[in-house]
Amino acid sequence: MGAQLRVYKRRIKSVSATKKITKAMEMIAASRIVKAQRQVAASTPYASELTRAVTAVATGSTTKHALTTEAENPVRAAVLLITSDRGLAGGYSSNAIKAAERLTERLKAEGKDVVTYIVGRKGVAYYGFRERPVAESWTGFTDSPAYADAKRIAGPLIEAVQRDTAEGGVDELHVVFTEFVSMMTQTPADKRLLPLSLEKAPAEQEAATPGRILPLFDFEPSAEGVLDALLPRYVESRIYNALLQAAASEHAARRRAMKSATDNAEELIKSLSRLANAARQAEITQEISEIVGGASALADATAGSDN
Repeated sequence: MGAQLRVYKRRIKSVSATKKITKAMEMIAASRIVKAQRQVAASTPYASELTRAVTAVATGSTTKHALTTEAENPVRAAVLLITSDRGLAGGYSSNAIKAAERLTERLKAEGKDVVTYIVGRKGVAYYGFRERPVAESWTGFTDSPAYADAKRIAGPLIEAVQRDTAEGGVDELHVVFTEFVSMMTQTPADKRLLPLSLEKAPAEQEAATPGRILPLFDFEPSAEGVLDALLPRYVESRIYNALLQAAASEHAARRRAMKSATDNAEELIKSLSRLANAARQAEITQEISEIVGGASALADATAGSDN
């Protein structure tokens, strides 16, 4: 019985140590979420306004450009998948990978070849284990991305878009990431970055009303030159925003996973403590029974000798 009690105590000590680790990781993730949220909030307006500027240039000119012009027969698409470098974040990376798989299947069903680019060690490991081709990958910064990381990622993607498909170029660029909705909700999303889906610019919307005239734009040096200048800025800003949203989602998912692990550890400690108490009580009962039995036997032996 004593050996069983020692086993329970060792397990309680081990689970308590694990609980301290998960609690510390939960607090670290919670502290990082605030910073990540601020970065997302700061980058989103810039990315949105830049998209509006590109839309205004595209709708105000007749120039055909890779940024805004749909290919007549698209044959190849690039997919940028953003996962995490570290685990212990629940289903964060696996959900993003599943979203990328669904997007890949949809693009293939449309008759397009898919070229995969990956951010994060989890995605690299997933594709590497299954021996699937990856055009390029980036790791080491998913929990705290910088604009320089987005610029480094955007370079090869822009080159692929600008190359002819016969030379290995792509007609479309998609990004798969986890969109940060709230502390409790993070949703995997796939968005097409290129060609840009043109929406009506505000000036064009005003011109749709009677009596309004659509303003004329004058581009210097040319509309194509302006789009060439905006193309890298647009791709970099959208990728940076996706990286920041993914980072915030990763921290939120890790915090939730670590809180669940901490709660489970507490429940396990309570359960083991009850078992240990039961084992101790049984041990005490057995010792009392042995003492009472020994005393009774001694009394009987004493009574027999007196007779």
